[in-house]
This record gives sequence, structure tokens and C-alpha cells, in this order.
Amino acid sequence: MTQTALPPVKKSPPWWISLPDDFYCQSDGTELDSEFPLKVYGTAMMDRMMRTGLSLMISGTLVPQLFKGKEMAKERARMDFYANLAASRDVDKVFIPPPKVDVSVHKISHFSYKPRGIPAVDLRFNSAFTPLNPEVRERYLSYKRNRTASAQYWAHPDGPRPTLIFVHGVVESWYGFNSLFFSLRWFYDNGYDIVLMTQPFHGDRAERCHPFSGYGLFAGGFSQLNEGMLQAVSDMRVLVDYLLERGVPHVGISGLSLGGYLSSLMAVVEPRLAFCIPNSPLVAPVDTMRSWQPTGSLMDLIGKRTGLTPLDLRRGLAIHSPLSYQPKLDPEKVMIIGGAGDRFTPPRFVRLLHAHWPESHLHWFPGNHIVHLGQREYLKLMRRFMDRHCQAVGSEV
Repeated sequence: MTQTALPPVKKSPPWWISLPDDFYCQSDGTELDSEFPLKVYGTAMMDRMMRTGLSLMISGTLVPQLFKGKEMAKERARMDFYANLAASRDVDKVFIPPPKVDVSVHKISHFSYKPRGIPAVDLRFNSAFTPLNPEVRERYLSYKRNRTASAQYWAHPDGPRPTLIFVHGVVESWYGFNSLFFSLRWFYDNGYDIVLMTQPFHGDRAERCHPFSGYGLFAGGFSQLNEGMLQAVSDMRVLVDYLLERGVPHVGISGLSLGGYLSSLMAVVEPRLAFCIPNSPLVAPVDTMRSWQPTGSLMDLIGKRTGLTPLDLRRGLAIHSPLSYQPKLDPEKVMIIGGAGDRFTPPRFVRLLHAHWPESHLHWFPGNHIVHLGQREYLKLMRRFMDRHCQAVGSEV
């Protein structure tokens, strides 16, 4: 009997090709728009004004680097390097597990934020990350302060508890702001230990001459941004290793904006997480920044000067997009939160991640990127989600 060969399974095209070119300017909408029109559209208008300031900071940092001599031609070659790695869709080749690293515990400095009445310490370790691209390795590692990773650890004195790692957004790295904005003390009081991680090139990891926290992410062009995202994931995995070795029963992660993006990436690489709650996650950086001004105009200028199109940049930065990979973490353990009025990371981008991981949970609040109207509701929802996946018990608000 002759067997008929089955046709080969066709791989779907990667998201950076299938996503429409005009996705960055398509309209947004959620089920909350008609229910809370004043809240949604009012906060959306506020976001449009505020994002211009961040856009100016990023554009002012990128322009001098990219238009310096032959730097743009080199950057194009570097983008090809990262695009080829992204096209392989081999998550273990891109996110290389860090080696065992010694994490040291330090008393918090008098000049640093410390939560009142909570036993808290600083964690520090030498980042074991080595840039993937050998062409940028020497320059990247020349940022000496960035090579020391740090985090603040709030631990209950009666032993390790289920732990929430919180990852801040771009620029906003101060522990005090993040602990207040996300009611981290409330999570602590309800039985969770807390770790606030400092992203690469932020806070104490920024060089002293840098004009703002996070400047270094953009100061070396798109290739440095790529390596910064890969380093952040590597450093977070060191923290997960450290916590589990201490006997922490469950470790989960959450973060806002760029912190939400990095939280999503942790779902890609870390099946050991108990939960992952990205808040307003950035998932397609190029398309997001094309909708901002003046970064949108900057990208048009880059295209005219070098032929490096938005699609080329999409491909080059796709190496660290959660859309490029399937999660190792069960999507049932992922809850995505988004603001209906958010115009930093508009709802259409949040939907992209949810559609990519359809088994994940999605919750909208009627606010923007900074003004989280209805936050009390989603914080309670977060804690119930965390409790369910950690089998933790706590009292209601």
C-alpha cells in the first residue's frame, strides 16, 4: 500500500511582517469607551500631551548617536544581526540563561528610599550578562555602573513568603514612587514579600554624567536598546534564582509600561513563575514610537537618510518582543492590564499581546498611562489572581 506524504506544515509569517504598516495610527477602542466616555477620552488627551515630553527626551538622545559619521551604516548592519536571531524564533539562543551569581545583601543607604516599618535591604550582584552582538560588546560593557545590578527586597521576618517582583517603567525608577503608585505596602501587608528591581541604565546603574535615569538605554542607538532589554531579562532571572534558592515558595512578576514589557518577556523564558501581570505593556516598540511625536518624524528621517524602513526597525527590535515567541509560562498564569485611555501604549497594542496569548486574562481600567482610574478594583483583582496561583491566603481590602 502506497502512503501519501502529508504536505509540510506552513509556518505563519512573523508578526513584524503580518502587522499592517499603518497599525501605529489605527483607531483604538475598548468596551469601556461607551461606559466611561469622559474618563477614557479625557485621560487620553492628557496622555497625548505628556508623551510628547518623553518623546523629546528619547529623540534628543538617539539623534546625536545615529547621525554621527558612519554610525547609521553600522547600525543597519547591527539590526540585520538581531533580525536574523529573531527570525530563528529560538528563545534559548536569544535569552541565554545566566550562570550562578553571588547576590549580596546590604543595608539601605540613608540617602535611598526605605519603606517605614518594613524590614528592607538592598540586593546587589555583578550582572553576568554579555552582549550578544560582538560588535557592541566592548562599548556596552564600558558602562561600569550598569554592570552592578540592584534591587530592594522587603522580606517578612518570619521566613520567605510568596514574592512579587515589581519592574518599573522607563525613567521612573525611584522605589518610593513605584511603591506608592502600586500600593506595594498593601501587598506586603497581605502576606507577600516584595522585590523592586532596577532596570539597566536606571537609578544607581546610570552613569553619573547621564542627564536622566534610563538615558543609557537610548544613548548607543537601537543596538544598545536591544542589549539593554536582554540584560534586564538576564538580571531578573538571577533574582528568580536567588529567591527560589532562599526557599521562597512562589515567585511572580508585574510591571508598568517598559516594566510590563519586561514582565511579558519573563513569561517567555521562565516557566518557574507563579504568575505574570504585565500592566500597559509595550509590545511593538517601533510602531508605538511611530505614533508619538517627534519620534515618529525621527523614524521617517532615518528612513530617508539610510533606507532603514520601519519594517527593518521592527525586524531589528523583534528580538526582544514578547510577540516573537510563545510563552514557557502557562498563559493561564498571565493577566494583562491595560488603560482604555492610554496613549503611551494604546489599547490596540495591549490587544496584540492578548491575541498572541489568547489563553491569558485581560482587564481594562478607565484611565491612561499615569492616571489609573479604577486602580483599586484592578489591585484587588491582581491579588486574587496572585493568591489563586500561589495558594496564598489574605484578607480583602
